[in-house]
Amino acid sequence: MAIMITDECINCGACEPECPNTAIYEGGMEWTWAGGTDLKEVEMEDGTVIDGNEPQEPVSDEFYYIVSGKCTECTGFHEEPQCAAVCPVDCCVDDPDYRETEEELEAKKEWLHV
Repeated sequence: MAIMITDECINCGACEPECPNTAIYEGGMEWTWAGGTDLKEVEMEDGTVIDGNEPQEPVSDEFYYIVSGKCTECTGFHEEPQCAAVCPVDCCVDDPDYRETEEELEAKKEWLHV
């Protein structure tokens, strides 16, 4: 599964530089698929293809957030999610809406970092 940041986030920013996939962004900031990855373009669920550098809408305007499509729980990089390891208020938790197997997380890591 992916990791999510709860609304208990104090916006300290400790998690952001720890993410090997650049999946963590400050609240209100746009994000891109290409940021921190090798992706040039991405096929969306509806079949449309977008440029990897095309800015995407923030997931949250209030606090740091994780883009679930880029989160691999640090699989292939670290033994545990680094955002959760450094969060001083323990608000980086499993996202129940995004359940993925170890194999799916490994495949996602390979997709992000061709």
